[in-house]
Amino acid sequence: DVYLDAVFYPRLTPEVLQQEGWHYELEDPSDPLRYKGVVFNEMKGAYSDPESILGERIQQSIFPDTTYGVDSGGDPRHIPALTFDQFKRFHDDFYHPSNARIYFYGDDDPQQRLALLHDYLSSYETHSVDSTISTQPRFAAPKRQQFPYAVNPDAVEEPKCFVVLTWLLHDAIGADERRALQVLEHALLGTPGSPLRKALIDSGLGEDLTGSGLEVELAQMFFSVGLKGVQQGDADAVEALILQHLGDLADGGIDQGMVAAALHTAEFRFRENNTGSFPRGLGLMLRLLTDWLYDRDPFTPLRFADSFAALKAKLAADDRYLEGLIQRHLLDNAHRTTVVLQPDAELGTRQEEEETARLAAARAHLSQADLEELVAATQKLKHLQEQPDAPEDLAKLPRLQLSDLDPAIKTVPRQEDQIAEVPMLHHDLFTNGIAYLDVGCDLRVLPQELVPYVPLFGRALLEMGTKRMSFVELQQRIGSQTGGLSAHSLVGPRLDGEPAAAYLFLRGKAMAERVADLTAIVRDVLLEGRLDDRERFLQMALEERASAEAGLVPGGHRVVLTRLRAQFDETGWLAEQMRGLSYLFFLRQLIEDIRGDWPAVQARLEQIRALLVNRPGMLCNATVAGGDRAACDQSLAALLHELPQEAHSPAPWTPSLTVADEGLTVPAQVNYVGKAANIFSLGYELDGSSAVITRYLATTWLWDRVRVQGGAYGAFCSLDPFTGVFAYGSYRDPNLLETLDVYDQSGAFLRDYPISHDELTKAIIGTIGDIDAYQLPDAKGYASLVRYLTGIDDDYRQQMRDQVLGTKAEHFAEFAAVLDQVGAAGRVAVLGSADAIATASAARDNWLTPVKVL
Repeated sequence: DVYLDAVFYPRLTPEVLQQEGWHYELEDPSDPLRYKGVVFNEMKGAYSDPESILGERIQQSIFPDTTYGVDSGGDPRHIPALTFDQFKRFHDDFYHPSNARIYFYGDDDPQQRLALLHDYLSSYETHSVDSTISTQPRFAAPKRQQFPYAVNPDAVEEPKCFVVLTWLLHDAIGADERRALQVLEHALLGTPGSPLRKALIDSGLGEDLTGSGLEVELAQMFFSVGLKGVQQGDADAVEALILQHLGDLADGGIDQGMVAAALHTAEFRFRENNTGSFPRGLGLMLRLLTDWLYDRDPFTPLRFADSFAALKAKLAADDRYLEGLIQRHLLDNAHRTTVVLQPDAELGTRQEEEETARLAAARAHLSQADLEELVAATQKLKHLQEQPDAPEDLAKLPRLQLSDLDPAIKTVPRQEDQIAEVPMLHHDLFTNGIAYLDVGCDLRVLPQELVPYVPLFGRALLEMGTKRMSFVELQQRIGSQTGGLSAHSLVGPRLDGEPAAAYLFLRGKAMAERVADLTAIVRDVLLEGRLDDRERFLQMALEERASAEAGLVPGGHRVVLTRLRAQFDETGWLAEQMRGLSYLFFLRQLIEDIRGDWPAVQARLEQIRALLVNRPGMLCNATVAGGDRAACDQSLAALLHELPQEAHSPAPWTPSLTVADEGLTVPAQVNYVGKAANIFSLGYELDGSSAVITRYLATTWLWDRVRVQGGAYGAFCSLDPFTGVFAYGSYRDPNLLETLDVYDQSGAFLRDYPISHDELTKAIIGTIGDIDAYQLPDAKGYASLVRYLTGIDDDYRQQMRDQVLGTKAEHFAEFAAVLDQVGAAGRVAVLGSADAIATASAARDNWLTPVKVL
């Protein structure tokens, strides 16, 4: 009911477009005009991210004559041209049952589904809707296009270019050929040892791949490959290298080991069907739409076993089948573009000046009466935004009751054991024949100065080869014998107040009958992994730096909160050292050290291995069906018995928790605003009701004031129940000081607007929904591991659940005083442009410490 009502009968009013899309904001006739709107600011954020710009320019270049060449989110320069009539007409035309695909998933009664649909659809007349995606005419010759992206005039490092080649593949690609192209993509680019990827990285022309891969979900497929971190003037060399290497592969062939690994990896992924936290039912729907949207058989994507069998038969009959696809779809294909994204230190200023000029021109055409009308419209919109939904409307929504909730926690079976004197956790769960293994090393034995090396050390174990295998051969071995092997650091505060748990885990998966192959690989990388390849380690460091810099603007809220949490406790400090801004700054220095004093860097890597790879301090975790446990234990025992047994004491860590309000400057058109405090230090004692209160704040006060009225794309708050750090954050936010003021008024909101019984029930139900979030077996086993390391037992979990379910209105009033203290004592971190940060700082006695990031 809710979905059908939202799609077919949404409340489309001019004010909805003004709030969600754009509007002129004018509070006084003498003020300058401003653009405001949620999506307008969302897209200003997107157009501040060079990777996002690149993706859009690639699609525009290859589809100049179809709807795919138009940004579906909207270019912020053109969003203000959208009128309400266009907005309304688009919904009337396309959001109609005649243009709908309706999908159900679950074990409910099909007859009830059809009855529900009948109630909605029977009142409609058939409506002719042409939503066909037109076919892009083929190019007669390749094209090149250049575009700018904004950088700071005084950037920390020399800005570089992005260069990407894209081919529009030939039409009429069937399911079997599509599967073959997916395997080919993985063979060419999917691992650090893949030939095309390796050739590009080894060339030194760039720092990492960008904009690369196969797009299969559009009406016409395309393939892209390119580099970022390219020196200006090297675009020709990148293009020539890509074409030359593709030609070499087409002529000389792809290594059969790489093909076998790519085929195994692709088939494993399809059979595992691991959608992470995303519900499998929705994942299945999206897979169906790959064909269904274009009037093809929607069940074709589900018959993956048939397409893999067909591919294996083709490869058996013709061992150059994939090379033929390279020749046909790429080398002999004139529909190719080269997109070059170039840094422009003046673009940000020009964009601001152009927007100011557009607004001034619009204002110049307005009479005094027009201006007064805009002021009235602004006030009307704000008034509407401040009004709560009518109780009679809220009552129409179907909802659960507290009595519908399970009062008991969801438990995961866990058996604690030892293998070769190493603690071992077993989770007996149905995994469809797959064994999930985690082999961990305690990071607390490392001296403090070695902690930032951990992410790269983990990669080095898997991406630099072993004494007996090159890193290409190692990647092929992983791909052909397992479902994947990766390195992850885990940092978590302990419930008992002891020092934080900190581990490096090698996380792998394989079919249960091949678990011995997986553990043999783990054994080889731990004991025989090469750490002496300077050029390969430098490549990885450059990739890490490029990835960290690329994530700053799209993930600005995470950057800000990681930076803030580092000011309060060891756990936050560790996260900042291994994935925050401090890690980026470390990488920049490390790159210089690798180039200038490689023996010292290599010695540190060897020191890390000597300290970590020892049975004392290790921990293993397995999620596998009980019938496969014996084989799993036997393989792990063989691995562990070969490891050294030298015990090391924990190293003393003395984190430098810098306390400051920081302005983190990057070239961006929007801000990410954070504020945090440790409320345990302010006297708050944890109660499960805090989870309900933070959820309620995020979905009411912060949503209404920061997003709906402020125009930010998102706002949230959270409380770490172990460290006591309470944090606010905003996402793609046009404001800064105004958002901080909203944060500081949160306590007053809880006091002045007491929560109703219905709202309290909704907040509790939503919180239980968060706690009981969808998990697949591997995630359940890993969550149990995290609980083990952080000291969370089922009694504690049940206590917190009971407190959530028992949350009362008075808990909100009590928490209001805590939020008042956060407002007074909290620290601030903002990621945004230098101008926005300087203006906000100057407005309040230069209170922000500027930190140049890009």
